Amino acid sequence: MTEQFLWVEKYRPKKVQECILPPTIKQTFLDMVKQKDIPNLMLTGPAGTGKTTIAKAICEEIGFDWLLVNGSDAAQTGIDALRTTVQNFASTVSLTGGARVVIIDEADYLTNFSQPALRGFIEQFSHNCRFIFTSNYAHRIIEPLRSRCTVMEFLIPKAERPDLAKAFFKRVTTILKTEKVEYDKAVVIQLVKKHFPDYRRCLNELQRYSSGGTIDTGLLAQVTNLQIQEVIEAMKRKEWKTMRKWVVQNVDADPATVFRQIYDGAYEYFKPESIPQAVLILADFQFKAGHVADQEINMVACMTNLMIDCQFK
Repeated sequence: MTEQFLWVEKYRPKKVQECILPPTIKQTFLDMVKQKDIPNLMLTGPAGTGKTTIAKAICEEIGFDWLLVNGSDAAQTGIDALRTTVQNFASTVSLTGGARVVIIDEADYLTNFSQPALRGFIEQFSHNCRFIFTSNYAHRIIEPLRSRCTVMEFLIPKAERPDLAKAFFKRVTTILKTEKVEYDKAVVIQLVKKHFPDYRRCLNELQRYSSGGTIDTGLLAQVTNLQIQEVIEAMKRKEWKTMRKWVVQNVDADPATVFRQIYDGAYEYFKPESIPQAVLILADFQFKAGHVADQEINMVACMTNLMIDCQFK
């Protein structure tokens, strides 16, 4: 499977104007393009919201030479690798005359040994090179590194979500038409609603569902139905292994959707005296879902708490 086969790469925006972002964030990047310069940047926020895309787009549009380093790949981010690959790139002069840019993708996976080295590189090559870090969990980046960057959070205000979702839906339908995939509008809307604002996840799921050349109502159940009743019965019977198996099978499901479905069915699933406790557990783990590194472990922990602390009908 080549990159160009993947829709997320094939249709990745090449210019800042093409990126679907909140207006204030987008305008900041447009101003950088206009000035033809960028500061060291720390782009943080949920997965799939366009951090890597905007980093590549602004470099391409301004005309900067750039190097992409995968922060989760130890072979690329070990001390020796940084001193060879990154240092060699940052220390050389661009043939186009502009600055060079090192994009450290998934920087929150950098080790505590690598991060201090990058702090030194930022200062050492400030005359010639800029650094852009992308991360889902900013708290994993050491403060000395964050303080040397302009931090931009890719969070979508609630008031702006409908307009951005509408813009993304329009792009998605354009992609489906280009790929000659027949689709049911209602199904595509449901899929976008389920995964938004994770653009990458939306496109990957659409490509998967479109493998047969059609996206129709036959797929609607796969998009919307998580069969919550199965895991409720497992918890009721105190079958921890069965519960964990369900979580593994549904690991790609949006945690917020799982929590909401259990919450909506609380009067059906739990005895009245247990509903307040169930709500507190769901609220706690819903909050944690926005910060944890492993959603499977978080979901299993939530189900375990419900199993232990709540009485089922």
